[in-house]
Amino acid sequence: MSDNTEPVLKQTPLFEALTSEEIRGLALHVTRKKFQRGELLFAEGDSCTGLYLVASGKIRIFKLSASGREQILAVEGPGSSFAELPVFDGGNYPASASALEDTEVLLVSRKDFQGFCRHHPEVGLKVIAVVGARLRRLVGIIEELSFTTVRQRLIAVILRLAQQSGVTSKAGITFELKMTQQDLASELGTVRELVSRNLGRLQAEGLLEVHGRQIVIKDLASLRQEQNSAG
Repeated sequence: MSDNTEPVLKQTPLFEALTSEEIRGLALHVTRKKFQRGELLFAEGDSCTGLYLVASGKIRIFKLSASGREQILAVEGPGSSFAELPVFDGGNYPASASALEDTEVLLVSRKDFQGFCRHHPEVGLKVIAVVGARLRRLVGIIEELSFTTVRQRLIAVILRLAQQSGVTSKAGITFELKMTQQDLASELGTVRELVSRNLGRLQAEGLLEVHGRQIVIKDLASLRQEQNSAG
């Protein structure tokens, strides 16, 4: 077991209230696993082996339709936990998980984690809070897919990324799209062709400039207005 297991456990919200001694005890039940980019941790319908914690890298949680279309439900980074629900309800994994980049995770078996929660009920309460927050996020995804267009969802992502990492200059607000158009389509619940088509339209309308993965917002006010009025 590598030396940074305990620091990873300490930075996970589920375990932030535990003492150093309790963290050391939990670390004895942890298995570390490494996954390369694109590698599957588990598939929807697989039997639940336990609770996962991200030590480094990023994991995407997603579902596939019968036709193969992918919908990203969440992206989890260092300190995040996932697969809490099937650990307790006895069901299979309700979605699939794969590595977005080279990733290392910690795995606590279902039996060990249930036993730990029996002795540390405050951890069980944290699990309820985490699962509740995830449910709220999923409700938000359902609302977006049901009541907004691909154009609106695309603009929302562009505005969010610009706020997070955009650099303002005379040319506009510039940022780099770090995901592929296919990954972006999966997040938006659509196909890559529609993402490309809508980016092209926004550029033709003078709202954006697209140079490979670099995007320049030319008219922020109009783009925000389009987010609310696109049909």
